[in-house]
Amino acid sequence: MTFTFQKLKIPKVILIKPKLFKDKRGFLMESYQYSKFAHIGIREYFIQDNHSKSKKRVLRGLHYQINPKAQAKIVRCINGKIFDVAVDIKKKSSTYGKWVGIILSEQNKKQLYIPAGFAHGFCVLSEQAEIVYKTSNEYSPKHERGIAWNDPVIKIKWPIKKPIISVKDSKLPLLKNIR
Repeated sequence: MTFTFQKLKIPKVILIKPKLFKDKRGFLMESYQYSKFAHIGIREYFIQDNHSKSKKRVLRGLHYQINPKAQAKIVRCINGKIFDVAVDIKKKSSTYGKWVGIILSEQNKKQLYIPAGFAHGFCVLSEQAEIVYKTSNEYSPKHERGIAWNDPVIKIKWPIKKPIISVKDSKLPLLKNIR
């Protein structure tokens, strides 16, 4: 089984398209294989899996963890459809403050690799959506941080109006105010 890897406008963020084997019974696909991912430069060991379910117009993010618990992620949508976003927050990076957004869905089976040093968020476009994602570090509340989803400098073009935001996410700082 194989994957197609596509570097996006921020080259460290990689779109992953797994090969799908379908027949009258359904389908089979590999969602991860270390050797194939390592061959193109994704060499983290993923040590935690998360599963999230949200309803239409829910927007989660933009979240990240700081060192020593920074996380790389591989995100996929297993039910419904989301707009998934990665924002470069590494101050010395040539793409600092830039973002990429990709539609991930149950139908397209695409996955998004987001390296450590990026904030992550998504909004739900379908009636509901479930996402699963691997992380390269365990969740640590002490190291958790975030950035405002509507930061006027980042200017993410979210494809929804009137998103449903958690109280916690509504209080996140702007990019210019993070350390």
